[in-house]
Formats: sequence, structure tokens, C-alpha cells
Amino acid sequence: MAVQTIDFTPEDTLVAIMMAVTASDGTIHTAQLVSIERMVDHLPVFKDYKIERIKDVSNTVFDVLAEEDGLDILWETVRANLPERLLDTAYAMACDVTAADGSAHETELQLLADMRYELNIDRLLAAAIEAGARARHRVL
Repeated sequence: MAVQTIDFTPEDTLVAIMMAVTASDGTIHTAQLVSIERMVDHLPVFKDYKIERIKDVSNTVFDVLAEEDGLDILWETVRANLPERLLDTAYAMACDVTAADGSAHETELQLLADMRYELNIDRLLAAAIEAGARARHRVL
């Protein structure tokens, strides 16, 4: 049986991944939401994206993740809607969102591990991306 996908643009899909990481520990942290908004406001991949879409995408992601096969739907959606050249970009964004609140919860780390596996992110590349996220979000 084929897993359904969500009809998202590539930009929506990037936002969906970030929102899934944010929600994975059961709490939506303000620092993580601010991080997502900053990325959408400033990164070139979002240059034509309407920031108002974040709310609709978030609600869709929360509804899907509440389903029994929600993560399968998320990964199928990513594979269907995101160009392969942006998979490492998606992972980098997910890592930045995870690091934004100053701590990585076990559920967030598990979602990142699932993401590496599901999207076939190279282990060494993933380690470099993770180290960069930790360095960018380190505090004094």
C-alpha cells in the first residue's frame, strides 16, 4: 500500500520539516519558531515564499503527525516535493531549529536520525552540518 503525500511546494516542504522537528518533543519553543521565521525571511531558497504560509503548513504538519503513519507521510512528502539537491539544506535547517532553543531533546535527535536514514544523508556530511548548527547556536 502506497503512503499518501501532502501537496506542498518545495518551500512548504522545508517549512514542514522544520515544524516537525519543533513539534517532535511535544512543545513548541519560541526560540525555534523565531529561528524558522528568520530562515524564511533571509535564506535565498525562500526568496519568493509568502511567510503567511507557515501557519497553514504548520497546521497540516501537526494534523499529519497526529496520524499513526504521520512520519511515513512526512518522509514521502519530502521525497516527492523536494529536489534531491535540497535534502542536505533541509537537514541543515532541521539541525538549526533543533539547536535554536539551546538543547536537543531525545525526540528531536531521533527525528534527525530518522531524517538522515529516510533521506539518505551522508554520515560525514550530517556530522559537519550538526557541528555547524551547534557552533552557530552556542552561547557564552
